[in-house]
Amino acid sequence: MSVLTRCRELWRGALAAEDGQVEFVGIGATPDNRRQVLVKLAWIGIWFAYLAAPAADILGDHHTAAADVLGGLGLVVFVIAYLALVFRQTSRPLERIRVFPTLVLLLAMALVLSLALGAPWLVLFVYICVACGAVLPTTVSRYPILLTTGLLIAVGTNTPKAGDYMPALVLPALLGGFAMVGVRQMARTTRALREARATVAHLAANEERLRLARDLHDLLGHSLSLITLKSELAGRMLPDKPDQAAQQVADIERVSRQALVDVREAVSGFRRPTLDAEIAGARTALAAAGIAADLDRVETHHADLPPDEEGALAWALREAVTNVVRHSGARRCEVSLVEAGDELCLTVTDDGRGPRGAHGNGLTGLTERLALADGRLETGPGPKGGFRLRACVPLSRSVRLEA
Repeated sequence: MSVLTRCRELWRGALAAEDGQVEFVGIGATPDNRRQVLVKLAWIGIWFAYLAAPAADILGDHHTAAADVLGGLGLVVFVIAYLALVFRQTSRPLERIRVFPTLVLLLAMALVLSLALGAPWLVLFVYICVACGAVLPTTVSRYPILLTTGLLIAVGTNTPKAGDYMPALVLPALLGGFAMVGVRQMARTTRALREARATVAHLAANEERLRLARDLHDLLGHSLSLITLKSELAGRMLPDKPDQAAQQVADIERVSRQALVDVREAVSGFRRPTLDAEIAGARTALAAAGIAADLDRVETHHADLPPDEEGALAWALREAVTNVVRHSGARRCEVSLVEAGDELCLTVTDDGRGPRGAHGNGLTGLTERLALADGRLETGPGPKGGFRLRACVPLSRSVRLEA
């Protein structure tokens, strides 16, 4: 089997479908499970084919038995130290206490074995260059690689029968070392991208939780307020006006069912309220609370109002009417929707107790919701007392120009 074929098989083996996701384990990645450990060992093990020359040297009759035994032990120690260094330190920040002593040990062993046993052992310098590129920072690694290559040339020049090995070792030492510099940089970039992706996913989850909290507050606050009012009306009507009480109970059932539908749609993320529906709901809620409603200055169909901006205004109307019903103690509420320049502004004014303290969760969530639609919220006392809420969103210029 050729080396290219073997590389292709290892590449395919490194791509695994697990839990619906595709994972890749390269030489610069930190393995997370046993399978990834085996794949990474296979990646590194490809390059041990170059150790065939020193292995054949100690298995032949070139040296004494003691030299062969010591050479074999030295080769085993070299491979173990190399594996420990490259396997663990490639994708990590530099650990000087572990990395530098191990590199010095590898270099010393390469020098001793090459000088003692001959030219076939010069290949160990290639592995040291690769290790330097794999574990040292980019700004530092170039100097050890060049130094190791220089030692390779110096030792090879003074080693008998090294002429056949030198051309095949010097170039791989340089190319392998600097190639591993790129692999290490790629590993660090991949780790940074994974961390960034995890951060983005965390922020997206937080944003979705905030959206759900805002939707549930707006939906349930309005619906439960209306249910409470109609329940009180039904209780007062029950002794003397059972027919009207039954109508209020039917309305309670209808509002409850609609609230359940709204909550389901809000959880699914598909609900976008409309001004028409919220105007009808506001009229019903204000009438049930005994508050006179002036909704004559509301024109809901606007050609230049995009859907997202309409949804933001609809949420604003719902929150404003809910606050009027629950907190204001007002007798009259006015709602207007007018165009002001490039904006469409919804204004809800009541004659109740007026603003009290800081904004609650509802108005805070409404401010965030309008900001997502490039809108703004203004609150404060009304011109004749009470409370005024004003929500403005931009109109669509593209639609205006086409018209």
